[in-house]
Amino acid sequence: MSRGRGDPLVLGRVVGDVVDPFVRRVALRVVYGAREVTNGCELRSSAVADQPRVAVGGPDMRTFYTLVMVDPDAPSPSDPNLREYLHWLVTDIPATTGVSFGTEVVCYESPRPVLGIHRLVFLLFEQLGRQTVYAPGWRQNFSTRDFAELYNLGLPTAAVYFNCQRESGTGGRRM
Repeated sequence: MSRGRGDPLVLGRVVGDVVDPFVRRVALRVVYGAREVTNGCELRSSAVADQPRVAVGGPDMRTFYTLVMVDPDAPSPSDPNLREYLHWLVTDIPATTGVSFGTEVVCYESPRPVLGIHRLVFLLFEQLGRQTVYAPGWRQNFSTRDFAELYNLGLPTAAVYFNCQRESGTGGRRM
């Protein structure tokens, strides 16, 4: 699938804000409870409190992947000065399995947006082989591009994102 103008990752500015254009080559399935994440879908913060199930495609179990989950809209979409906020980092995920078979480098932190609608992005990178990856010193101002360059990951092989906003009992859009 090419990254054309009708692509939801382009329309949602994931391509541009987080990564450069890429071609999806591997299946990536992210499921919170019974709800599968599709590009641009809306999920309440209560629905994403627990770590999702993530299934990775790929050719065979000799190929390994890195999963990165970031929020490019932290602390707010109008002033994303903490862009990107790192929510999760898992490496050495064998193809045709899930994140539970990988190495969790940065534990899952559930999204809790305070202002505006935030994009939460899952990116999957193919590794050249098993490798040691070090956790960054902090979660804010993470750069997916710099991380991918540092560990020779290249462009993503898959990505999916959802929108999330603060849950409140007064007015506003419901998800």
